[in-house]
This record gives sequence, structure tokens and C-alpha cells, in this order.
Amino acid sequence: MVIQVDSREKDRAIKKILAEFDRQGVKHPVSKLLVGDYMNYDNPRLIVDRKQNLSEVCSNVCQGHERFRRELIRAQENEIRLVVLVEHGKGIRSLEDVIWWVNPRGGKSMQGEVLYRVMKTQERKYGIRYVFCDKAQTGKRIIELLSGGGL
Repeated sequence: MVIQVDSREKDRAIKKILAEFDRQGVKHPVSKLLVGDYMNYDNPRLIVDRKQNLSEVCSNVCQGHERFRRELIRAQENEIRLVVLVEHGKGIRSLEDVIWWVNPRGGKSMQGEVLYRVMKTQERKYGIRYVFCDKAQTGKRIIELLSGGGL
């Protein structure tokens, strides 16, 4: 298996992911992707976009809304199935669990129930899929997802 890694991924943030790829014999060249962060050469229409936690997702759908929306539209227009892998852990295993998320930024920030509705709408409107994992499992989950499993 060969997984292309987007060149905008930060080395420090993905060190353990690349170590897992190496451990499983997955080659991982680096270059810019049209959307997302990880693509299997054998199935370039399925791409994983990694988010470090729900706070990053919240930031993407609030402050970075237009940029993120353009990426979702770009994926849709190019018939790419985008899977957003959120490395949250802490009891968040499914999209429904997001309802109970408490934003660490406090009460005036977007909270779990509203974030859940936004994410659910994005899944329906753009055909993306939100998947969750613990940080320690990210490399393994990316390989599973890009192999066609775990969806």
C-alpha cells in the first residue's frame, strides 16, 4: 500500500502516524493533495482529512467556515469521498457522542449539540463522513479507512 501524505501536514504532528505506516510497511510519499491529508494510490477517490480534536473541527466550522466549506465542495465536485478523522478520544466514539461535548472555550462558544447539528448537516449536504479515534490509533485507523474498512 502507498499512502500519499499532504505536504501541509506538520512533521511534529504526524510523527507517530508515519511510524505506524513504517511499522506496517506502508510507503508514504509527501506532496500536496487537492483535499484532505491522506490518500491511498489504489483508491484516489477516498481521502482522509485528519483533525486533532473537536476544538479544531469547531474552529473549522466557525472561524474557518468558508475555507472548510470550499474544501468540502471541491471534494464533492471531484467525486471524492472525504472521511474526516477526528482524533478526539475522551468518550467521543461516534457523531452522536458530539452532542455531549463541552467546549473548553466556555459557555459563549459553540457547544456539542450545535456542533453535532452542523457536522450532521455537512455529512448529508456534502457526502462526507465523520469518524473518531484516539490519537494513539490514528495511523492504524488511516490505513484501515483507506483500505476500505472501518466505514
